[in-house]
Amino acid sequence: MRAPIAPLAILVLVLAACSGGGTAPAASGPASSPPNVSTAALSGAITIYGASSLKAALTAAQAAFLTANPGLTITISTDSSTTLETQIEQGAPADVFLSADTTNPAKLVTKGLAAGPPLNFAGNLLTVIVPTANPAGIASPADLARSGVKVIASGDTVPITKYATMLVANLAREPGYPAGFAAAYGANIVSKEDNVAAVVAKIELGEGDAAIVYVTDARTSTKVTTISVPADANVPATYAGVVVKASKNSAAAQAFLTWFAGPAGQAILASFGFLPPS
Repeated sequence: MRAPIAPLAILVLVLAACSGGGTAPAASGPASSPPNVSTAALSGAITIYGASSLKAALTAAQAAFLTANPGLTITISTDSSTTLETQIEQGAPADVFLSADTTNPAKLVTKGLAAGPPLNFAGNLLTVIVPTANPAGIASPADLARSGVKVIASGDTVPITKYATMLVANLAREPGYPAGFAAAYGANIVSKEDNVAAVVAKIELGEGDAAIVYVTDARTSTKVTTISVPADANVPATYAGVVVKASKNSAAAQAFLTWFAGPAGQAILASFGFLPPS
């Protein structure tokens, strides 16, 4: 996990990247390269739909971006990436969609609902969390398959579930893990929540013994303890975003997405434990 960036360093990067008239480099590579958009003289309003794991980082990004663009209003709505993508399909008034995967933004592109290709803006890894008191005595991820352990998970279509399923499959091949680990883990799931934030809340309340979440979620909670997973079994998550084609303020929406994927946004994301996009 990357060490947190000092607050002063974050502020310097944010102010440098937000200064009036700043223009991002033109896109010349893959979809993950930010396009050429100026953040000068932005006004009006935009609504950002973001994965629940981005909530804290987006709140910080909102404050920084508005400091440089006081004529703009930003509304943030967070939930499962899959839920947000479905809402956008159904006509929800989002301007920017920031997903915890690349699949959901790609769906909007395929359906003609995005203004351009997905832009990769962050990465993440997985970890296991338990309540601070750890009443079940979870010592390693292998204990997730132990009889009687109550595992909290997300719904089948939520991105964290896809990543967690891959992690469990990787762990099942690790030396010392019990035969039938994946099946036993699945049998221990007692609840499937709407998004990863709800999973963390259940563990914080002691309503479950353990859960697989993003590293960033573990960092932002003071009521859970982290149980690390073997590095060679971990699963990298890639976050991607798009501007929604129906946006009423596409210039501001594109400017924010470009800025968020640029140096200032990366500094903020890194301070919450996110990795650079892959």
